Amino acid sequence: MYALYSAMLGAALLAYLPTFLVRRRRAGYGRHLGQRFGRLGDGLPAEPRCWIHAVSVGESAAAVPLVEGIRRRWPELGIVVSTITPTGARIVAERLAGRAVHRYFPVDLPGPVRRALDAARPRFFIAIETELWPNFLRALAGRRIPAMIANGRISDRSFRRYHRVRWLMRRVLAHVSVFAMQSEEDARRIVALGAPPERVVVTGNLKSDLLPEASDDAGWRERLGLGARDRLWIAGSTHRGEETMVLDAFVRAKASHAGLALLVAPRHPERTGEVEELIRDRGLIAVRRSRLPREREPGAVTILDTVGELAQIYALAEVVFVGGSLVPVGGHNVLEPALRGKPVLFGPHTSNFREGAELLQRSGGGLVVKDGEELARELARLLEDGDLARRMGEAARESFVGRQGAVSATLDLIGRHLWPRPEGGDTR
Repeated sequence: MYALYSAMLGAALLAYLPTFLVRRRRAGYGRHLGQRFGRLGDGLPAEPRCWIHAVSVGESAAAVPLVEGIRRRWPELGIVVSTITPTGARIVAERLAGRAVHRYFPVDLPGPVRRALDAARPRFFIAIETELWPNFLRALAGRRIPAMIANGRISDRSFRRYHRVRWLMRRVLAHVSVFAMQSEEDARRIVALGAPPERVVVTGNLKSDLLPEASDDAGWRERLGLGARDRLWIAGSTHRGEETMVLDAFVRAKASHAGLALLVAPRHPERTGEVEELIRDRGLIAVRRSRLPREREPGAVTILDTVGELAQIYALAEVVFVGGSLVPVGGHNVLEPALRGKPVLFGPHTSNFREGAELLQRSGGGLVVKDGEELARELARLLEDGDLARRMGEAARESFVGRQGAVSATLDLIGRHLWPRPEGGDTR
């Protein structure tokens, strides 16, 4: 089974090579190619070490409170945090500087995995949000290194895909010592895929414990070129097809609210040029965040073409729309604006963040808009009724603050199943 998987993965990597070479030039992929093949190099923290894997931006953000908790509880541990994307690496470098060392995750083939584990020598391994790499998990088990899934979730799409090969998944999941899942539904799904029920625990969402940093509102308003009376609407993590609805809603709202400003944050910053064209097609002025404040013009729509700033900028918004939800993508993180006390609008496609979206609806902190027309209507209503917007923002914040504790629960599981443990002991 593993030989067939490795052969298929190798063939897929060869087929992906042309795309990889393009991305290497455009977005920084491949600048640490040696690490992707298991050559982690010098500069790893002192032993004993643990290894936390976070694929990209969202998982890296979730890893932050966990890393901080591990350092407080077990200061003797050095921490390696791996990602696959350069944007994830940037989050680790900026938010965990001095507390963890970043490396790129090895390609899941026997050679790279063996070299990476020989170099890192972790005492335990944690994957954020159900990252399942068969060769890597098998190699950990062969070295009697316990593994954990933390902040685990199984989206509708992933569940359907994994369920087709559940005979394979059962063997892969047997190598995981404990599963810390976000919700009861995520727990049910991982068990249905073959995880031993006695190893599955519901801990909640680590991101709920990410208390917002003190906001430098005045500084951010200056950096974005916003005037004292400008009112900001933010459309975060948008996808193709959503920006047109957002811009049309903005044009309508601006006719009644002259001081209204819009910031659009495409989920994939490489789409910035495409979003600029959409803005200009409507006779509006576009400006990139990376060129502010020096290029700010009155009435310009700001495109957030940088990474790692959206959560902080949410603090300036009067209303937030979270994308990936008006198109069938599955939605994105509604926690960040909610924890900053903002009323949140989102579309009907929220399978990736089902529990958070449902919680916002029940609390009155969020509203579902089914299309561009409803988006424009609800935006106008919230801009007109400041008291309603404030009540919704407070409800959004309270709905998640009351559910904090995932970090503590996850740390307890680490202490019970992963560390400390007798040398060579097997927690499974």
